[in-house]
Amino acid sequence: MKIIDGKKISNLIKEEIKKEVDSILARGGKAPHLAAVIVGEDGASLTYVGSKVRSCKQVGFNSTLIKLPENISENLLIDEIYKLNNDKLIDGFIVQLPLPNHIDEQKILMAIDPNKDVDGFHPTNFGKMALNMKTFIPATPFGIMELLKRYNIETSGKNTVVIGRSHIVGRPISILMNSKGIAGDSTVTVVHSRTKNLEHYTKNADIIVSALGIPEFVKENMVKDGVVIIDVGITRVKDNSKEKGYVIKGDVDFDSVGKKASYITPVPGGVGPMTIAMLLKNTLLSKTYNK
Repeated sequence: MKIIDGKKISNLIKEEIKKEVDSILARGGKAPHLAAVIVGEDGASLTYVGSKVRSCKQVGFNSTLIKLPENISENLLIDEIYKLNNDKLIDGFIVQLPLPNHIDEQKILMAIDPNKDVDGFHPTNFGKMALNMKTFIPATPFGIMELLKRYNIETSGKNTVVIGRSHIVGRPISILMNSKGIAGDSTVTVVHSRTKNLEHYTKNADIIVSALGIPEFVKENMVKDGVVIIDVGITRVKDNSKEKGYVIKGDVDFDSVGKKASYITPVPGGVGPMTIAMLLKNTLLSKTYNK
């Protein structure tokens, strides 16, 4: 079993981005500028956005954090998005999800200028990705592809099973791994909560990407020897013996499945750090789109 070290690879990517930013500045250009919009006081979201802001500083980006009240109306939030769309100092921005229940997430995502949509969630960017065109790729799937490439994991002709069909991870990674090119060319099956005899698919998988959100769902008896495991799940599980009162668990039972896996991502420290690194990569790309 080899551990796929997302923290190590994400730090390498940040170093590469920092060199590019230094080069831009040396030529008299301006540093990329990422803005983040957060609505309300959700603890996990605040922590995640704070990490993004710190990462911006690490690579030499400018960053802006826009905090809005939980009870903001949908129309006022859209007004804030239009301001960012028209702000020439902002290269790219994100709206942190989830949003409060009274706000339609799809309306908000549709309001974002596709050329500044560094999360890659706008239908324009999703469509370009599906057509294998240059665009913003959602950060988590982008990070998974980068891990597969940098660890030289063979995907061509392999059977890949994606557990979960969300527009954030499941659907985009199924498209990317089925596309032509490095880390692609695999035969992809997407399974989900309505799939009958799900184990039939996972037992025959060469590669499993699990983005279900159920702690330790994938067990040893569900996989074959030599499988490659990409665990996207990250769930807080109550544990009073810990100082924080919880532990972080992935979708995969790491201890048992790891005995059979050829490669496996840990949780935490696997896919998670890559998400922020690839968001920064998209922000760097946004400078090209917004010249």
